[in-house]
Amino acid sequence: MAELRLGVLGGTFNPIHLGHLVFADSCRERLALDRVLFVPAGAPPHKAASGVASAPHRYTMVSLAVAGDPTFVVSSVETERPGPSYSVDTLERLASERPEARLFFLMGSDTFLDLPTWRTPERLTGWAILAVGHRAGGAFDPDGPEARAVLARLGGATWRRVPPTAPEALGPRELALVETRSLPVSAQEIRRCLAMGASVRYLVPLAVAEYIAQHRLYGGFA
Repeated sequence: MAELRLGVLGGTFNPIHLGHLVFADSCRERLALDRVLFVPAGAPPHKAASGVASAPHRYTMVSLAVAGDPTFVVSSVETERPGPSYSVDTLERLASERPEARLFFLMGSDTFLDLPTWRTPERLTGWAILAVGHRAGGAFDPDGPEARAVLARLGGATWRRVPPTAPEALGPRELALVETRSLPVSAQEIRRCLAMGASVRYLVPLAVAEYIAQHRLYGGFA
C-alpha cells in the first residue's frame, strides 16, 4: 500500500479566507501531498474567546470553503474535544488514528516564530514533519537569530529547502522550508470590514460570505 502523505493545517479560521486556501494548495503542490486536513481549533489557547466565533460556526465555514476540492478535507478532532486545543495532542491522535499516513504539519513563518510559546513544541517533530511556508521576498529570515533560536528549541532541528530537496527525502529532525504563494489578506482585516458593514465577497469563498451574512457573524467586533 502506498504511503498517504497528509498535510495538517490547524488554525482558528476566524473566519477561513482565500489566503488560507492558497497557502494550503501551495503546500500540497510543493510537498506532493495527497490530502490537506484542515483542523479548526476548538478553544484556541492563544486567542481571547470574546473575539472568536463559536467552534460549530468556524467548523461549518471551513467545510463550506473546502467543499468541491477532493484534496481538501476538514477534521472535527479539536472542535469536539473539550478544553484548550493543543497541536501536539492533535498530531499524536492523528498519528495513532492514521498509522498509514506520513503527517506534514503546515504553518506560516509567523506561526513558526511563535512556537516557543506553544505547549511542548519540541514534541511536534515526533509526530509530523514540520513544513514552514514563506513568501519569496518576505521579511522572514530562516537563517536569522530568531529562526535559529526556534530550531534550537525544537531539539536542534535543521532546514531542508523544498525544492531542491525532494519531499520524500526529509528526515524526522529536518523542517521543510517551502516557498509558497500567498495573498495579502488576514482574518483580522475581514472581521474589521464586517464590523464596518463592508463587503468581504472576494476575500472569502462565496459560500462562506453567504454563511457569515446569514448568521450575522462578526458584526459586533473588529
